[in-house]
Amino acid sequence: MITVEICTPSRASALAAKEGGAQRIELCRQLEVGGLTPYEDDIDYCVHTLGLRTHVLVRPRAGDFCYSEAEVSEIEHTILRCKELGAHAVVVGFLTASGQVDVELTRRMVQLAAPMEVTFHRAFDEARQDPIEALQAVMEAGCHRLLTSGQAPIAPQGAAVIKRLVDHSSSLKILAGSGVTPDNVRQLIAATGVTEVHGSCKTTLPDGTLQTAAAQVRRLLSVLAPSV
Repeated sequence: MITVEICTPSRASALAAKEGGAQRIELCRQLEVGGLTPYEDDIDYCVHTLGLRTHVLVRPRAGDFCYSEAEVSEIEHTILRCKELGAHAVVVGFLTASGQVDVELTRRMVQLAAPMEVTFHRAFDEARQDPIEALQAVMEAGCHRLLTSGQAPIAPQGAAVIKRLVDHSSSLKILAGSGVTPDNVRQLIAATGVTEVHGSCKTTLPDGTLQTAAAQVRRLLSVLAPSV
């Protein structure tokens, strides 16, 4: 059974994902800068109106993943609000000033988020440490899932590393993401052994913003049927 997560950078994108057949989304905004924390009204809409399993990206700004005390406080507040709004999971990522996975801070957020699940996002792909060591750190922190491209620009290019992560993961799921398309998803799954994939299925609007396309979601799911 392959689980598909669709990255949706707006309420309209979430609706398109649902129309395309998606059941789980990662909700964010401003995908153009890698994604930021979405609006509370959009979280509520996705959870209660669309009835989607909603994983919320909690990222207060673009740039690196080493945060100030004020930013950490903002992240903590957002996680608590996600819990109150009924989100199913939060998506976070923290690195130390030296570029290592920040185990202590990540564990703190995992504990705060409970009983929601926690996904450690592609900050992992920017960590300046061996991928298996970084994986051990994410597992030590108690995360339920790791979103990764295998420390490559896109997941198909990082397939060998993703396979190593799958082989060494004992307590969390590996979610392969970045550059996942209907044309490469089956090959990526075969090469890595992942059971979860993450795709944006995006199109560019005339104003330059990115939006999920229902037709692309439908195509991605159809390629994997009956695996999904």
